[in-house]
Amino acid sequence: MTEGRVDVSVLIPVLNEERGLREVVAGMQAQRFDGDVEFLFVDGRSEDRTREILEALAAEDPRIRVLDNPARRTPQALNVGLRAARGEYVARMDGHTHYPPDYLARGVERLRAGGVDWVSGPQLAEGTGTWSRRVALALGSRLGTGGADFRFSADEEFEVDSGFTGVWTRATLERFDGWDEEWLNDQDFELAARIRKAGGRIVCVPAMAAQYVPRDSLGRLWRQYHRYGFYRVKTSLRHPESLRRSHVLPPGVVAALAGAVVLPRPLRTLARAGVGLYALALVAISARELGRGSTADVASLPLVFATMHLAWGIGFLRGCLELGPPVAAIRHAAGLAPQSQR
Repeated sequence: MTEGRVDVSVLIPVLNEERGLREVVAGMQAQRFDGDVEFLFVDGRSEDRTREILEALAAEDPRIRVLDNPARRTPQALNVGLRAARGEYVARMDGHTHYPPDYLARGVERLRAGGVDWVSGPQLAEGTGTWSRRVALALGSRLGTGGADFRFSADEEFEVDSGFTGVWTRATLERFDGWDEEWLNDQDFELAARIRKAGGRIVCVPAMAAQYVPRDSLGRLWRQYHRYGFYRVKTSLRHPESLRRSHVLPPGVVAALAGAVVLPRPLRTLARAGVGLYALALVAISARELGRGSTADVASLPLVFATMHLAWGIGFLRGCLELGPPVAAIRHAAGLAPQSQR
């Protein structure tokens, strides 16, 4: 490998990833790519054996470099890696995701073909524990993905509004100043909004499908989706066109639940009817998954869906209170924005 230059720099933020780390790294090392690759593991000062394991792997493989991320947050880690990157192309990989062996090769090949600024693959959930498996089952349904097309496999390349990890030219990332460090969550969606606003295209390539391991407890799932909802408000305030209609459902459910308790009688009855319809929808959609999971897993799906939706909705409403409501984004999602803003 040439000391001063490589073809692809892979950025991998890590924090307390000791469990399963060697297996994930082995999968990355097995990438089939005709060129030089470097793997930049950016450690957020892990408190387990993550750093020790990475240092040992780096001693065995010169392609591995271990960098320090004192901020301990994902966007800062990505920018630390970007500044250290020596590749013409930059890829982001996740510490608890398994990528196909041709992931980098296909991503670079598609970028070289032209016409796109960001190439990624479908994010396919695959559970490894009881609740992780149930969350993966929920993420196989439209009710669990919020309209995110990249969470489903397809036969042909398709355009998306944001991607899961992915591959870029370094020049593209530098032109957009990398990831905004104010976005502790939703940083990829915010970057995607900037790229698309500038006329860029983001595509999802089916052959680059990666297997993502969801959270394995309802508590961790709740915290994850609460953060998602909060930061979606932040993103929507800056990029009103990024809010989907499906994003309005979770805060709507939370509002209906609150209204079913506190509103005057006529409105309270209407709110309760809405909550009842939502509950029936959860049960009906969950029942349709009987062929994809065990009876116990399917029976738990209404609880999983409700956890995702209520956490996201409460996070969104909290964001509205703390940051201000994204009125322009809601108008856009409702189709009420002026034509020039759509």
